[in-house]
Amino acid sequence: MNKRRTGSRSTGRTTIEDVARHAGVSAITVSRALRTPDSVSKPLRERIGQAVATLGYVPNRAARTLASARSNSVAVLVPSLSNQVFVDVLAGIRDVLGPRGYQLLIGNNLYDAAEEERLLMAYLEHHPDGLLLTGLQQSPRARAALAGSGVPTVHMMDLMADHSVTSVGFSQPAAGYAMTRHLLERGHRRIAFMAAQLDERTLKRRDGYRQALDEAGHGDYCAEISSPAASSVGLGVELTAQLLAEHPAIDAVFCCNDDLALGALFHCQRRGIPVPQHLAIAGFNDLGFGACSVPALTTVATPRYHIGVRAAELLLARIDNPALDAETLDLGFELQTRESA
Repeated sequence: MNKRRTGSRSTGRTTIEDVARHAGVSAITVSRALRTPDSVSKPLRERIGQAVATLGYVPNRAARTLASARSNSVAVLVPSLSNQVFVDVLAGIRDVLGPRGYQLLIGNNLYDAAEEERLLMAYLEHHPDGLLLTGLQQSPRARAALAGSGVPTVHMMDLMADHSVTSVGFSQPAAGYAMTRHLLERGHRRIAFMAAQLDERTLKRRDGYRQALDEAGHGDYCAEISSPAASSVGLGVELTAQLLAEHPAIDAVFCCNDDLALGALFHCQRRGIPVPQHLAIAGFNDLGFGACSVPALTTVATPRYHIGVRAAELLLARIDNPALDAETLDLGFELQTRESA
């Protein structure tokens, strides 16, 4: 007896028509279930899923792209895959785009403009339906490629003041300013700023710090210490030791992120420096450990997950309607005043 062959006559590949016959539905229904699972009932989705598993069907994305002029993929560029800030942003993006059937092409640019440009050019060759980019300061070549590609793009974490591109995030300078004002209102006058990585967002927080000191008449005392190295708790320990050796009179330090702030706390505990009585310590981002440290860390809470959610929603709107005007969405920030400052 001849065994019936399932799959393409020319390639042996299982086709969407094979899956449809096996599940007893149309090929269009299979396509809809695979692309937008929520658009079909759960029993039907399970039946189609079983057929896919039984036949070993793998969707032909290239053919789908040619047929629909869409790739069902979105490229996302972030500067780190280990930093909890961007893990949270990616979670928000996933929770919006996943149910819509989009695959995420995630690139880690390592806080490097040249690497971001390389990744961007590579992803554009695959014609993604949209792009989600961290920050606003792409290289000139990257900006030209974005403009020429016509691919809907949303920038995350920072805000474009002139609304020339669509962005969602919060004002980094305003957040830096607010934390410095808080330290000033607590009576601190010799406030230092500690930074690592030195990316665009960190530098804007420093701008806010400087503005607050200038307005308060303390601009002549800007004790700043920074390193281009990747941020870490250990680096926070090292920078705090160096800062106190060079500026022993400081009474507060505003760290550009919570990792450095935790390192500062550890250094003070090792050296018997009372916090906040002798040295107030403030961080940025409100990572999970901040509320549990001893003393609990004063910091700036940032809406990371919601930035991912709203950026993905804005991108979907622009994929569906490329003629939409650029939009700037400010999600704000919140001071988390605890024991350390």
